[in-house]
Amino acid sequence: MKAFFYGVSLQWKLDIRSKTLLITCYIVPLLFFAFMGGIFTSIMPEAKFSLIQSMTIFGVTMGTLIGLPPSLVEIYGSNIKKVYKSNGVPLYLGLVLTNISAFIHLFIMSILLYVLAPLTFDAELPKNPGRYFICLAIFIAVSLSIASIIGLAVKDQTKTSLFSIIVFLPSIMLSGIMFPAKLLPKVLKTVGKIFPASWGYRLMTEPIFQYEIFLPLLMIFALAILICTILLYKISQ
Repeated sequence: MKAFFYGVSLQWKLDIRSKTLLITCYIVPLLFFAFMGGIFTSIMPEAKFSLIQSMTIFGVTMGTLIGLPPSLVEIYGSNIKKVYKSNGVPLYLGLVLTNISAFIHLFIMSILLYVLAPLTFDAELPKNPGRYFICLAIFIAVSLSIASIIGLAVKDQTKTSLFSIIVFLPSIMLSGIMFPAKLLPKVLKTVGKIFPASWGYRLMTEPIFQYEIFLPLLMIFALAILICTILLYKISQ
C-alpha cells in the first residue's frame, strides 16, 4: 500500500509539471473546437447534429496519441524507472496511474465540449446522454491503450513524437469527422478501420448501442493490453 501511495504521489507531481498534458488534453482540443466548430457549422449546417462527437473524437485522439506517450517515456526511459524500483513500486503502476490520470483529464475535456458546443454553435446534444458517456469512456480507454504501446515501445522523445503523429494523422483523416467516410476510396476506408477513432465516432453517433461496432474496439483493446504486458515485461528485465 505504501508503494501504491508513493506511485500516486509521484504521478501527481509529474502531472502538475507536465505542459504536454495541459496542451494536448485541454488547450489544443478546445482551440480546435472554437476554430473549426464555426467552420463546420457554417459550411455544413447539418454538422451540428454530430459536432459534439466530432470535436470529442479529435480531442481524445490528440490527448491520447500526442499527450500520453511522452509521459510514459519520461517514466520508463529515464531515471524515474529506477526510483520506482528503489521504492518498491511495481513498474506496471506507472502505466496504470498515467492512464488513469489521462482518462480523467480527457473525460473532463469531453464534458467541457459537451456543455460548450450547444451554447456556442447550437450543436445538438446526444439523445441518450448515459449511453453517450459510456461509449465515450470505452473510446478513451481503447485510445489510451494504443497510445501506451507507443510510449512503452519507443524510448526516445523525438521518435515518440514522430510515431505519435504517424498514427494521429490517419486516425483523424480517416475517422469520418472531417468528411464522411463513405467518400473515401475503399482502400482508405479499410485502413481507417485499424484505428479506434473510426469505430469510436460510429459508436458515439449511433442512436442505439451497436455491438458490431463495439466488438472491434474490444478486440483492439485486448490486443493492445497484451502488447503492453509484453513490453512491460521486457522493460523490467
